[in-house]
Amino acid sequence: MNAPQSLGSRSLAARPALRFWSMALMGSAVLAASAQVSLPMWPVPATLQTLAVLLLGALGGPRMGVAAVMLYLAEGAAGLPVFAHGTGGPAVLMGPTAGFLLGFLASAGIAGLAGRGAARQAAVLTIAHLAVFIPGVLWLSTFVGLEKAWIAGFLLFLPGTAVKTALAFATLRALRRG
Repeated sequence: MNAPQSLGSRSLAARPALRFWSMALMGSAVLAASAQVSLPMWPVPATLQTLAVLLLGALGGPRMGVAAVMLYLAEGAAGLPVFAHGTGGPAVLMGPTAGFLLGFLASAGIAGLAGRGAARQAAVLTIAHLAVFIPGVLWLSTFVGLEKAWIAGFLLFLPGTAVKTALAFATLRALRRG
């Protein structure tokens, strides 16, 4: 009788981990889909990825958000066409957009700290969104120089950043009320 109970308890103990990684895998799929919605800009395309990253972190928590981004990056590194314009492979993680992609990790973790209050959520989501740009612009500058990276990798993205941050905030508020 003890064997079936211990087998059952192992099964119950595995469920949270299975649920966590299943949710992280679904999050990576959302992130991959959001990468395909893009405006062709050079050298960094404008996508819906940061909106997805903010929501993954804010709704799933920092661990879940970071795990989803890690899976997404691993899928892309393995060659799956999950990055913008259906690209994949290690070369993308060495190209001009690599810093932004890696910045998603910090962004998801920060967004996971959004909490409940409206003012806190707005501030945390804004900081999380801006966190993508630090490694993004710094890495991009190795390709195009700091001045061009600042313009092409940050300033041109500010209007979209404001809109996507506001959308993430509105979505979070709506889902947390219901």
